[in-house]
Amino acid sequence: MSNPDLSTLVVRAERVLAQLEAWLPPAPPPTDWQAQAFRWRKRGTSRGWLQAIQRPTLIQTDDLQHVERQKGLLDRNTRHFVEGKPANNVLMTGARGTGKSSLVKAMLSAYADQGLRLIEVDKDDLADLADIVEQLEGRSERFIIFCDDLSFEEGEAGYKALKSVLDGSVSTSGDNVLIYATSNRRHLMPEYMSENLAAKHQPDGEIHPGETVEEKISLSERFGLWLSFHPFKQDDYLDIVRYWLTVHGCSPESIAESRRESLQWALERGSRSGRVARQFARDWAARHV
Repeated sequence: MSNPDLSTLVVRAERVLAQLEAWLPPAPPPTDWQAQAFRWRKRGTSRGWLQAIQRPTLIQTDDLQHVERQKGLLDRNTRHFVEGKPANNVLMTGARGTGKSSLVKAMLSAYADQGLRLIEVDKDDLADLADIVEQLEGRSERFIIFCDDLSFEEGEAGYKALKSVLDGSVSTSGDNVLIYATSNRRHLMPEYMSENLAAKHQPDGEIHPGETVEEKISLSERFGLWLSFHPFKQDDYLDIVRYWLTVHGCSPESIAESRRESLQWALERGSRSGRVARQFARDWAARHV
């Protein structure tokens, strides 16, 4: 083959490679292990990566009012985990706006200087849990994989992936990964009245319908620690309003004056929660400070 022919082939090959590179997904960026919090990111079918959160939300445990029992149990479990002692995966369920997610972030504020790290994983990416755990293997830090608003429908891939990880080595003594999840459903999957009618068998129904129900509750049972959050009483709600108004610099007279409007605010939203109390406090403080 002559040199001109070889040169032509090289040019053509370079053009083909350039076209292929345009179609290939970019390589994931390196992980910034100096960060305290991360999000699991993914582009299409490409390999995921840990994206550092440069300014994580800072929440102090004192900011969370009227969840003292839940706060104490989660703090104890997290402290044991950071100290390298046996610790449990945690499932937090209950009323919306009562501090479930905030409590997890408060643990990061409390223990980040002792090596605790937080990784947020969307429900749609739970199928990648094994890949995430693999990236964390051998690291000296202690990682909480945080799944917020977790629930599953029939046949979702993330269900089996999470179940597999909870059954695996991440919950054993000496490992550096735990799963903390929040959900409005205690059993994480929808349950139907027909599943409770095990005695009324249909001709083409399951022979053991009770096993279907057992399968649905088996995932939540794999979490070693369950924490339940309940709607706040009116007095509790007003206490939280007063706390945040004080934080925002309102005077005692202004706080006392806010009572009627704060109750109206909660009534319009159909919820007396810590989230609603904080939202009201922001609005009131902006108008009266």
